[in-house]
Amino acid sequence: MKSFIRNTRLKLAFIQFFIFIIGICIFGQTAQGQTCDAVPREVLIGVSNQADLPAIAAQYQLNPTPLGQIGTPPTYRMAFLPANDQTPCQIVAAMQGDARIFQREPNRYLRTVERQGLTWTQGRSWSVGRSWSVGGSSKGYMAQWFPEVIRLDQAHNDPQFGSKGVNMTIAVLDTGIDLTHPAFAGRLVPGYDFVDNDNDPSEVGTLRQDSVYGHGTHVAGIVSLSAPEAKIMPLRILDINGESNLWRVKDAMIWASRNNPSAQINTVIINMSFGYPPDLTSNSNSFLHSLFNGCDDIFLPAEQVFCEQGDDRLLIVAAAGNGGQIGNGAGRIYPAAERGGVNDIDSNLMSVGASTRYDKLAAFSTMANVTNRDVDRWVRTVAPGENIVSALPGGRYGVWSGTSMAAPIVSGIAALVKSKNPNMMLTDLVERIEEQGQEWDCRLQSRNIQMETSRVDAYCALTNPAFCIAPRSNICTE
Repeated sequence: MKSFIRNTRLKLAFIQFFIFIIGICIFGQTAQGQTCDAVPREVLIGVSNQADLPAIAAQYQLNPTPLGQIGTPPTYRMAFLPANDQTPCQIVAAMQGDARIFQREPNRYLRTVERQGLTWTQGRSWSVGRSWSVGGSSKGYMAQWFPEVIRLDQAHNDPQFGSKGVNMTIAVLDTGIDLTHPAFAGRLVPGYDFVDNDNDPSEVGTLRQDSVYGHGTHVAGIVSLSAPEAKIMPLRILDINGESNLWRVKDAMIWASRNNPSAQINTVIINMSFGYPPDLTSNSNSFLHSLFNGCDDIFLPAEQVFCEQGDDRLLIVAAAGNGGQIGNGAGRIYPAAERGGVNDIDSNLMSVGASTRYDKLAAFSTMANVTNRDVDRWVRTVAPGENIVSALPGGRYGVWSGTSMAAPIVSGIAALVKSKNPNMMLTDLVERIEEQGQEWDCRLQSRNIQMETSRVDAYCALTNPAFCIAPRSNICTE
């Protein structure tokens, strides 16, 4: 009897263990599907030899006819065959080590870094403990705190070095904007809606109901204040939920480059106040990195180029994210984290964190931890990003916080400097803004962050150190 009971228990235990193992497998597959945050049933692959594409498509169960292609050598947007039930991340992971494929990536979803409910950001919506009436006037907009901290008035009005961004264009890739807002009067150039595929890049949404409604208008309002004579190109790439994808970003970047209205300066500044976490499944985040290089002859001939952008150069300004964490490894937020590594010492990308009115790192701002300077130091610039007053749809003004608000300040400063120095190379422009800010080189004990960055100073960026009398010592404190 005891033997029977013991054997029965062993059999039950074995069955429970077997069910447990199956559960783990099913959960693992489900979790992997859930964490593959990308457009379903398609991938982006770069193939050096186009003759290999049919065999690659057959091996990975992809439709051999691409949905689209871009670049030289090309990156293809490939759809799955009907029988292929894998996730894009699983396909991309399976492609690792395939020498025929130099680039592989899911068509990643990306979102405003202020959107609520994301696992990688705290969400800093205007609606959290705030109302549209806070700072809700043009007077509050013009008299807020951040211009004094970065010495914006001096940068605009200095008789020798002053600049307001004339002949510059800043493309705002966002949720669209309120085209009729007074803050943009006489400032807009034609844009495009890549969500609805039409020529009206207006914001879409409902006041107080859609959490990201107003994000693009707010970002563009900060650009308008920072560079009052630069033109704003509204490009709607984020839908009503604040969501987009890599391929759509590509379309907007090419459109901005081809439609630069300035005949004097062949540079468009691209403001990217959105992001996405790293793809830890496939360890592949290279599509935008390559695209940023465009068709610029300063890069190595062996690199992929995108001459579809034309002759205009692109300066990329990207928000570093609002996770409040150390932005190393899984903490990085892209496209800002495309900056970093020994090969990006010279770059046309600026990754922007957020500071407070007290010149401290904002609690929500993601920041690189400088343990390996050449690899980890990807957030090299911070700008005011807390309680920033700017435009909101319906002719309103309101307060918002986030690295999304810091990025357009840097975009504006870049426009000031490039306007005054039209022949300056973009790598030199990036270095000028980063190096001529207020130096922050310290360790934040409370967050275990060792920082080596700078808070931007518009006046110093314009005048350069020989003429900049502001103290530039280490003012980084807890």
